[in-house]
Amino acid sequence: MTATSIALVGIGKIARDQHVPALAASPAFELAATVSRSGGVEGVENFNSVEALVRDRPDIRVLSFCTPPQVRYPGARAALEAGCHVMLEKPPGASLSEVHALEALASDKGLTLFATWHSRHAASVAQAKEWLADKAVKSVRIDWKEDTRVWHPGQRWIWQAGGLGVFDPAINAFSILTEILPVPVHVSGAELRFPGNCETPIAGEVRMDGPCGPLVIADLDFLHEGDPFWRQTFQTDGGTLTLDQGGAIMEIDGARHAGEDWKKPGIHGEYDGLYAKLADLLKAGASEVDLRPMTLVADAFTLGRRLDAPDFFDPALQET
Repeated sequence: MTATSIALVGIGKIARDQHVPALAASPAFELAATVSRSGGVEGVENFNSVEALVRDRPDIRVLSFCTPPQVRYPGARAALEAGCHVMLEKPPGASLSEVHALEALASDKGLTLFATWHSRHAASVAQAKEWLADKAVKSVRIDWKEDTRVWHPGQRWIWQAGGLGVFDPAINAFSILTEILPVPVHVSGAELRFPGNCETPIAGEVRMDGPCGPLVIADLDFLHEGDPFWRQTFQTDGGTLTLDQGGAIMEIDGARHAGEDWKKPGIHGEYDGLYAKLADLLKAGASEVDLRPMTLVADAFTLGRRLDAPDFFDPALQET
């Protein structure tokens, strides 16, 4: 099988840590170019803009966007206008409306648009969905806690409007929740803690209702020291299912049933799954744009009470 040429747009931490290794391992794609103003990938042609890329490399018809969400829309639109298929890192945009606009443009042009949720490809998510399918879920507890200074060092955009703050990791939990929960949920309330020097929250609690009332509580913290705590617990009429390590490990009533430890070196399975899915969508001439996780985040901002938190300082940003 001949690999499809693909370009990465935005060569930051997520691109280097996940996208580049996943593409190197993919039989379906070959990294043929990058778009970055701060350095590309060694041995790969780099461009300063999407417009320059689509003009000078007409052989590349697939672009994967890893830029911060606040600056993603113009480049993604330019790619679609030029007849290129587009894959979007999560969250797919800075607003729901701009992603809807991209979805409509892709549909009009008969192009693939893939709004990705990498956590849905964690090792145990599919098994958890299958197990929950015939269960009555009584309650869900989400604990999503990590240290932003470890996982997002120096990433100023997270604290600017549109950067989501603690919801940048928490939207991963919501993407799993909406994938595996057999009933729909909607946000019913939230308390969000905003540092005085940031435009996005650093911690919070989000409550969600299902069809029959309160169902989900999410406890979110972006200053959690030590190992990250990415866990969801589902109390059902058939037992308790726990998804741990961001969906990597599944336990039922305390007994491990499936999964791989996320700490093992060399595991890029979530992003391997994304690019395998992209290849399937391209082959089928289809798109996938599921905005339910982003809708939950938007509703948390809409309904959430704003609470004050101490100013946040990241040593990597050299703030004083």
